[in-house]
Amino acid sequence: MENRIGKSYVARKTLFAKGLKEGRLTVQEIEEALPAGTLTAAERWLLYYSLRAAQVEIIDEVTGQVDHGFMAEAPHAPQEH
Repeated sequence: MENRIGKSYVARKTLFAKGLKEGRLTVQEIEEALPAGTLTAAERWLLYYSLRAAQVEIIDEVTGQVDHGFMAEAPHAPQEH
């Protein structure tokens, strides 16, 4: 268990360093560094949230789309008629 946490910490630290340096990461890079089962759903959400908060752009390598997280799904302000 302790070994898994250590590897996860190092992987997250490396991702942050790369993301801050380059200003972007791909979803595929993140998922390769931290495959399913490495983090809980809450930890994974916090990782993506923290990267976005640090102004690291998260891009899907396959589609080229930028992952804006919940902001992409935010409802628009109601329009007056």
